[in-house]
Amino acid sequence: MAPSVFAAEKILFERAQPSADALSFVFAFPNTYGVGITSLGYQTIWALLASRPDVAVSRWFTDIYEPLPRQIDLLGFSFSWELDYGQILGALEHFQLPIASRDRQESDPLVWGGGPVLTANPEPFAAWFDFILLGDGEDLIPAMVAALQEVRTAPRKQKLRRLAQVPGVYVPSGYGVTYGDPEGAIAQIHPIDSDFPPVVTKQTYRGNTLSASTVVTPHAAWENIYMVEVVRSCPELCRFCLASYLTLPFRAADVTTGLIPAIARGLAVTPRLGLLGASITQHPEFESLIDFLAQPAYDHVRLSLSSVRTNTLSRRLCNLLSQRDSRSVTIAVESGSDRLRQIINKKLTNDEIYQAAEHAQSGGLQALKLYGMVGVPQEEDADIEATIALLLHLKKTAPKLRLSFGCSTFVPKAHTPWQWYGVRPVAEKRLKLLQKHLVPKGIDFRPESYKDSLMQALLSRGDRRLEPLLRLAYSYAKAAGQATPSDGMVKRAAKELRDTVPPLSWYIHDDWAPEPPLPWQHLQGPLPLATLEKHRTLSLGVPL
Repeated sequence: MAPSVFAAEKILFERAQPSADALSFVFAFPNTYGVGITSLGYQTIWALLASRPDVAVSRWFTDIYEPLPRQIDLLGFSFSWELDYGQILGALEHFQLPIASRDRQESDPLVWGGGPVLTANPEPFAAWFDFILLGDGEDLIPAMVAALQEVRTAPRKQKLRRLAQVPGVYVPSGYGVTYGDPEGAIAQIHPIDSDFPPVVTKQTYRGNTLSASTVVTPHAAWENIYMVEVVRSCPELCRFCLASYLTLPFRAADVTTGLIPAIARGLAVTPRLGLLGASITQHPEFESLIDFLAQPAYDHVRLSLSSVRTNTLSRRLCNLLSQRDSRSVTIAVESGSDRLRQIINKKLTNDEIYQAAEHAQSGGLQALKLYGMVGVPQEEDADIEATIALLLHLKKTAPKLRLSFGCSTFVPKAHTPWQWYGVRPVAEKRLKLLQKHLVPKGIDFRPESYKDSLMQALLSRGDRRLEPLLRLAYSYAKAAGQATPSDGMVKRAAKELRDTVPPLSWYIHDDWAPEPPLPWQHLQGPLPLATLEKHRTLSLGVPL
């Protein structure tokens, strides 16, 4: 525990006094406090639990935690990044719980999870969770707690059968998987009996008041920041983008009844404000929000934005950001190639990118951060050359700006049109080519680790056969004093288990045919499979 860290928090909601018979929750984040408390999703779910008198909740992070109850009814995890999986295993060991759900006793807490990793594809981790929440917590948390209250004295299996009736609650033990090929595709995924629905559907919160920080602290990764969710999802639908497809439909918080009161609440305790969303400038009333923040009463505010859609980066917005102590702005361009952006469905031209840079410079900003990607389907060497040319041109036309280019490798994600495509090995070479040409020209090149991308792909397209491999790789990491297994440890585990686990290349690099069931076929995202296949065909115009 670290009482001084928790004492420094400014709590922005009313915590309920738990009743004598409240359900006892521990809500965990599989990373440090500084990282976890900066997650708006984690903050939101914690506040939903802590504001209920029928729940007593303690927070747990890998480095600190609140006082824990003697008897825990439920242990929950907010799972935001695939490579944190090793710290979930470490947490289960910390609480002296069997790793596998099937090995737990009646006296053990129910272990549950939520967040984008599990909502997209929980299957590699399914054996560790008694149940999983698929989708938005605003509706799922009340429904989950109500169901648990109904069966709180029932046997463990009966509790899980009741939870399986709640829309969006997935009980992995209620489903069997058969494989048509021991080294590849799944043949069938089926419920074990009628208590478990054939398909579990992700739940979507449709209110017009979105999330805002429930705690402000100097110990967050972004010190003393108050965060407000302006929009949820993105209308652009880039074909690789989990943040778009998994969170559809696009929703905008009401400015008058939602955003302005939330911002006023936060600025009463901190001058640092962060506006979040995949495409915040596409809020239909964004100009009204800018009018509000441009008032002299907010001259002291330090304002930051998440990534801005490039062709909406106006000079007025850049002026406001520079006046509100922002030094930079971030745009996602994906590529310097018009052809490739059309394939991605990135509705953007090079001229619009040049104009955004001009607005950033003339608006008084000091830096422009751009994000791109290599290895996308149908990418060619000429597309990489176009990206280099674009960035060098920006360097000349906006010489006062410090340019940085963050570049990731394409990773297939569940519930997106490109879920059938694997990671292209040529991506590693292309990252090195970008570095060779950009760094000597004074552009700050920030590539995402190619090996980390491979691990993300393994987990994002994995199935239940990976579970023993993940546990074995974790044991290697633990012996080495590491929280997260390295790429080499995962490969070593795969070699040891080669007779029981498909080749890693099948998960990571292979293009999959559309016909066999996907590992997450029984879990319905916002769009049906046929629609995703149509979007894939539209983007590429050719079959797999």
